[in-house]
Amino acid sequence: MSVDRQVLLVTHAGRSEAVAAARELTAGLNSAGVSVRMPADELADVYGVVDFDNSDDGVLVQEGLDLPRSCELVVVVGGDGTILRAAEYAVPAGVPLLGVNLGHVGFLAEAESDDVPYVVSSVVERSYRVEERTALSARVVRDGVEMWSTWALNEASIEKGSRERIIEVLVEIGGRPLSRWGGDGLVVATPTGSTAYAWSAGGPVVWPVVDALVVCPISAHSLFARSMVVDPKTTVAATIQERSSEALLWADGRRSYDLLPGDRVEATALSEPIRFARLHSAEFTDRLVAKFQLPVSGWRGRGDEQ
Repeated sequence: MSVDRQVLLVTHAGRSEAVAAARELTAGLNSAGVSVRMPADELADVYGVVDFDNSDDGVLVQEGLDLPRSCELVVVVGGDGTILRAAEYAVPAGVPLLGVNLGHVGFLAEAESDDVPYVVSSVVERSYRVEERTALSARVVRDGVEMWSTWALNEASIEKGSRERIIEVLVEIGGRPLSRWGGDGLVVATPTGSTAYAWSAGGPVVWPVVDALVVCPISAHSLFARSMVVDPKTTVAATIQERSSEALLWADGRRSYDLLPGDRVEATALSEPIRFARLHSAEFTDRLVAKFQLPVSGWRGRGDEQ
């Protein structure tokens, strides 16, 4: 089979319905001449084999996170956690993500499990559109030296490492001090991540098309501890104060770095956006209503409101 067209398929292989959907996607794409790449461990889970014959079956083993240039899309079968894992392949390569929801909420997903035939045809015909979203860049500076850097699709969060103690951070916006907060930590989120950790911490919902960042303290002991929406071109910085307990910097809950008192965490918008493949033109409002099951009974529609 030709490998001129390839997609990477990332699957929540621990769920039988995800495995079935992955097999259906693979078969549909292969029949249309599109080869499927799969991480080696997932390939074993989906097909029950360790050694796979790449030449005959239209399935290629993906070793490591570096995608070849011929890979045009990352298709994800699972929930939001699986999409965040798949982003580690897609973001460095600049490849769009397309999620098929098998999770509980699946806020990042574009299709549901019964949409697999439609997903296959959309990929084959390239009938999807690509939406660009603001992503996050974060780094740790210690004594003037960068110790660690990463990116995030949803958020970068500073969290305490000990349940019984608080951490104290001095927060700056655009190089100017804002406030010192003692509490459980701090979240800096993208608009995409505003419906994730930041939302559960009391932050606002920000439409994905808005170019902004959300700064949200976590259980802060302060008279001023409101969430804020800031310019993504500015830098949000938080310095761990000397009397703080151990802390960690997390990126999307997947990658972490241990922080010490005096460490400075800087976050700003990533220079390159994260790309999502969109199959539908539904308004973000409709997605909020559907995913969070918001009550809208009584709405009469645009045409009836005078």
